[in-house]
Amino acid sequence: MSVDNRPVDALPSPAPAPPPPPVTPAGAPLARRLAAPVATLAGVAAAFAYVGAVDPNEPGHYPVCPLLQITGIYCPGCGGLRSAHGVATGDLAAALGANAMAVVGYGVFAVLWAVWVVRATKGIPMRITLRPVYWWSIGAVAAIFSVIRNLPFGSALAP
Repeated sequence: MSVDNRPVDALPSPAPAPPPPPVTPAGAPLARRLAAPVATLAGVAAAFAYVGAVDPNEPGHYPVCPLLQITGIYCPGCGGLRSAHGVATGDLAAALGANAMAVVGYGVFAVLWAVWVVRATKGIPMRITLRPVYWWSIGAVAAIFSVIRNLPFGSALAP
């Protein structure tokens, strides 16, 4: 029995602490710290190499966007493969013409990847935290981009 006359097993037990997030220690070998960014870059480079080799402008190589096929409306991702093909082949004008928002996304990825490599080299973990207002803003930009590219005056943004 406990002090307050309840059995000991009836007392509430403290909640277990959540496990700490996995962090690569600064003392880990450089190769281990760079493994994740290098593997990520290898995957992205392989995807761009494939899209660069297999032209999405030729019909039959890739599936058609279901939203475009059913409704005739361009989604924010429509033209993304053609945009990636333009970047992979060095034709930035074609990439921007196919999907300008995707090209901006490729640039953002490149900057974040470079920051990741620098931080991994120094042994500092990479963590991106955005407040909900930023996520809503990104969604709003994508929605506005979608609407404008489907209107007559925004035809320059259509793929």
